[in-house]
Amino acid sequence: MSQPSSQQPRLDMRGAFDLSALSRPATPPPGEPGGFPAPGRYVVDTTEATFPELVQSSTQYPVVVLLWSSRGAEANELARDLGTVAAQYGGRFLLSRVDVDAFPQIATAFQVKQLPTVVAILAGQPVPLFQGSYPAEQLAPVIDQLLAAASANGVTGTVPAEPGEPAVEEPLEVEEPPLPPLHQAAYDAIERDDLDAAAEAYAQALRENPRDDMARAGLAQVGLLQRTKDADLSAARTAAADGPTDVAAQLLVADLDVLGGKVEDAFSRLIDLVRVTTGEDREAVRIRLVDLFEVVGADDPRVPVARRALANALY
Repeated sequence: MSQPSSQQPRLDMRGAFDLSALSRPATPPPGEPGGFPAPGRYVVDTTEATFPELVQSSTQYPVVVLLWSSRGAEANELARDLGTVAAQYGGRFLLSRVDVDAFPQIATAFQVKQLPTVVAILAGQPVPLFQGSYPAEQLAPVIDQLLAAASANGVTGTVPAEPGEPAVEEPLEVEEPPLPPLHQAAYDAIERDDLDAAAEAYAQALRENPRDDMARAGLAQVGLLQRTKDADLSAARTAAADGPTDVAAQLLVADLDVLGGKVEDAFSRLIDLVRVTTGEDREAVRIRLVDLFEVVGADDPRVPVARRALANALY
């Protein structure tokens, strides 16, 4: 994953609905009955004045932004669940809560279309996470993926102690066991941007052990990087729009969508394509979907849903 640009999101009025014109019912302030939990060490309420500072802090540690409205019933429960997760992770990310009725320009900066919306900021760049209510038990896996992306981009700091509060000592890192030789060779090849060598190392690992799930996932991920390495997203989307039954064009956009985090869009695009193709074209689409399932991971809740939809489309 390449290092994100340090450019901050701009407060741009294009593409978002006008929240300022909506009536806002009286809502108890945070910390009072019926309102959000009070902010704390790892939870802050952000305003337009503090937004630039928040974006800047994302170069040191990940920031998770909850954009909410008092008109949405899901916001309180989601705020409590996210606050609990923030406390459990002990400063590995900061939770920022934004009342979009009070600060509509922040919602505009993130192109908000649905509330509540949860977006991360990583090294100054927005990273969409999810919209609407979300199961509490699935929040930690989302945060784990964000922290993995942060680590890959060198954003490994923690939320600092509040003024006057003693600094919390970081626990000693547990030394990870060494990777199997072929996996290490693949990792080293990826580090030097030699994707062909990485693919061959993973393929050799699978030849030696066909049940090596880590090698299978690694090979799928490297394949995705190979297919999209020189792709132009705008040109790819134009080609796919101009040729809705152009299998190659649709496959490329699906790859780019997965790479960009739009997993549901990629899966839906290819499942729809399965329904309108036959023979070798249909098989090519099916194989690509199975490959993308490996990229996303079997433990991702979106994968079993897409597997069932694929089965229905095929049979």
